[in-house]
Amino acid sequence: MLNKPFSQACENNKEPILAVLYRHLGGVREVLEIGSGTGQHAVFFAENLPHLTWQTSDQRIYHPGILAWLGDGGAANVRPPLELDVTVHPWPVSSAEAVFSANTAHIMSWPMVKDFISGVGRLLPEGGLFLLYGPFSYGGVQTSDSNARFDDSLRAQDPNMGIRDFEAVDALAAAAGMAFMEDNAMPANNRLLVWRRRVRDE
Repeated sequence: MLNKPFSQACENNKEPILAVLYRHLGGVREVLEIGSGTGQHAVFFAENLPHLTWQTSDQRIYHPGILAWLGDGGAANVRPPLELDVTVHPWPVSSAEAVFSANTAHIMSWPMVKDFISGVGRLLPEGGLFLLYGPFSYGGVQTSDSNARFDDSLRAQDPNMGIRDFEAVDALAAAAGMAFMEDNAMPANNRLLVWRRRVRDE
């Protein structure tokens, strides 16, 4: 049997993220997670938000690990992963009242981030929520020395990767029909950003 993948970062940030999800997802029935990674977040959030259905997704290489976590978790409201490439449209999901993604934007190229955000805008209904977790810079300035070092290490691995600037991401979200709602401080100099799909005529 496959050993379950494990992320210590997921263990460290799951409770603070859940506190924000509690506030925003009380009336939501379907959430799409983009980039489910190990599957730890999906199992934990689904167990603690039993009123909603949590749809996992990621590249196919990560599906066995996600399925291992789902198999051990036993939550009936979390779905097996979809194979989702943000650059390939249409996405393999027809609806979601909210989209959650953690630690994805900085490992995507900037063109992929553009496809990611525009795809979220197309998928969400009016009033739908987009919650994006990860490190961000503000006005081109990193929020900590550790984030600056992390950004350098990402760009050394691949020049297309790197911590994204909040203002640039927010501009993409606005162009995709989403209005910025909230910026939440998270562990290890990360943020949890929340946007809402605009209602027509707002």
